[in-house]
Amino acid sequence: MIRSMTGFARREQSGPWGTLTWELRTVNHRYLEIGCRLPEELRAAEGDFRQTIAASVRRGKVDCTLNYRAAVDATAPLELNQALIEQLVARAREIARQAGTGPNVTIDPLEILRWPGVVSDSGRAVAPLLAAANAGLGAALQDLTASRSREGARIRELVAGRCDALLALVEAVASRLPEVRARIHSRLTERLSQLQAQPDQDRIEQELVILAQKMDVDEELDRLRSHVIEIRKALDGSEAAGRRLDFLMQELNREANTLSSKSQDAETTRCAVELKVLIEQMREQIQNVE
Repeated sequence: MIRSMTGFARREQSGPWGTLTWELRTVNHRYLEIGCRLPEELRAAEGDFRQTIAASVRRGKVDCTLNYRAAVDATAPLELNQALIEQLVARAREIARQAGTGPNVTIDPLEILRWPGVVSDSGRAVAPLLAAANAGLGAALQDLTASRSREGARIRELVAGRCDALLALVEAVASRLPEVRARIHSRLTERLSQLQAQPDQDRIEQELVILAQKMDVDEELDRLRSHVIEIRKALDGSEAAGRRLDFLMQELNREANTLSSKSQDAETTRCAVELKVLIEQMREQIQNVE
C-alpha cells in the first residue's frame, strides 16, 4: 500500500495523573529522522518512544511532541531540588554582574520554580504515566498511518492515471513507426533519383539499413512499457515503494530523452515531450511517497 510521507495526528488522554497530549507531524525526507519533545517526567523513555515510531514510520521527518499537564493534588508532597536552585541563583547573579546591574539583583522565585527539574512530586508514580503515554503513542501512530494511507491512495490514483496516459503516447509512437520509415525511404529514394549518376543499389540498401538502425526506437518503447509495469507493481505492493518509484522515474526519463533524440518525425517529437511532462508530474507526486 502506498503511503504519503505527509501526515498529522493528535491524541489526548486524561487520568488520575493528569492529561497527556501526543502530536505527530510527518513531512518529506530522504531518510527517517525523528525529533522528540518530551516532558521531564518521561524523558528517560525517549529511546523506547523512538523505537515505537520507527516500527510504524519507515521514511520521512517526524516531529513528535508530548505535552503533559499534571493533575492538581494539594495533598501530594512537593520536593525542591536545592542544588539546582542554588546553581540557578548563582548563575543569575553572575549574569547580573556581567550586565552591570550589580550583585544584588532581584530574582523572581516563581521563575526559578518554573525551571524544569526544580520541583518534583515525590508522591506521583511514573509507571502509570508511562503506560498511558505508550498507549497514547500507539493510538496516535494508528491515526497517523491512516492519514498517510489516505493521502497515499490519492497519490496512487494520480500516478496510475498518468501511467495510462504514458502508455497511450507509447502506442501512438509505435503505430506511426511504419509510416515514418516509409516516408524516410521515399524521401531518400526521391533525392537519389534527382542525381545525374546511376547510384549503387546495394550501397543504397546498406545506407537505408544503417539509417533505420539509428532511428529505431522499438527498444525504447519496450523499456517504457516495462517500466510502467514495474511502477504498477510497486503501487500495488505491500512494501515501502518511494525509492523504487524514484528510480523508475529516472529510467523513464532516460528512455524519453533517447526517444526524442532519435526522432525523425514531428509527431514523435511531440509525443516524447508529452512523455517527459507526464514523467515529471509523476516524479513530483512520488517525492512524497514513503
